[in-house]
Amino acid sequence: MKSINLIKKVTLVLTFLITTVTFAQNKNERTSLEVDGVCLMCKKRIEKASLNTKGVKSAIWNVETHELKLIFDERKTNLETIQKSIVAVGHDTKTLKATDEAYETVHPCCKYRDEEVQEDHKKE
Repeated sequence: MKSINLIKKVTLVLTFLITTVTFAQNKNERTSLEVDGVCLMCKKRIEKASLNTKGVKSAIWNVETHELKLIFDERKTNLETIQKSIVAVGHDTKTLKATDEAYETVHPCCKYRDEEVQEDHKKE
């Protein structure tokens, strides 16, 4: 009889642990989005703005493809909040555009809206 009760208790504890671990693993969201920029200074600015958003664990922006790969804790932030951080430092996303004031704060070589600047970066 004691062994049956022990087995029930162990089963209950194991079930609880497995459920807890399963739910804990689902907190991290992985996604990507397109962010406008042209150079390594843009990369640094975009990644820093993303990482300074509470809950963002990883942010890697590709200069050539303009893809920002993100890992974030969906309990602490969401994609819209991250995008707002990015546009606040002057970079456009597909769904949000930086204000003219924010865009003007980027370095002259980072003016990705200027076709001449875009062409200069393609030559490199």
